[in-house]
Amino acid sequence: MTQLGPGRPRLEPRRRQGHTPRAEILDAAAELFTTKGYGNTSTRAIAEAVGIRQASLYHHFAAKDDILDALLGETIAAAVELAGLLRGRPEPAAVRLYALARFDLEQLCAARWNIGALYFLPELRGDRFARFRLRRDHLREGYEALAAGAVAEAGVAGVPGAEVLPFRLVETVINIRTDQGEVSADARRAIADAGLRSLGWQGDLGTLAAEADALTAAVREQGATG
Repeated sequence: MTQLGPGRPRLEPRRRQGHTPRAEILDAAAELFTTKGYGNTSTRAIAEAVGIRQASLYHHFAAKDDILDALLGETIAAAVELAGLLRGRPEPAAVRLYALARFDLEQLCAARWNIGALYFLPELRGDRFARFRLRRDHLREGYEALAAGAVAEAGVAGVPGAEVLPFRLVETVINIRTDQGEVSADARRAIADAGLRSLGWQGDLGTLAAEADALTAAVREQGATG
């Protein structure tokens, strides 16, 4: 047996993605939650999927809810951070919105498992996950503020209430992954494009994409060094 940590022998050689036991636990839980169902998955099953003792799992997570909360946080953390960095930037709102949408789509699709599908679990309505719901609400509000700015800058009447659409369209990628698995780059771009077009924005999407990607790189670099 290999060692998980001091006094915690691993039952099997490492076979999960992740550089730490905690990351391995999250990888196993993400697979089981998204393929077997959250309610049908026990901490024992997660430990067995990692190849560790159940007691070793509790060294990292006190309960199954804590594992779910950590997974959910990973799906949203980077997008929330970027939304904050984009707030107050001088670039047009359309550029900032498109940057956020493209980045968020990539994050939701890059994860090995479709963790976004867990957003719809009934368990998330409880107080235990109030912090996650609040963070997701903040992200949604960031989208909507940028969408409203894009409409104002474009000087178009638009569709009343269309500001909610870009965020909702981005999250459709979760259902596409559930139904089809991999989401192509063309499909991801089409979703981001639809978010802008739904607001009545009629500019050149190729130019917008280049500006948005450059902005994302710049603000993330600034955030990393700041």
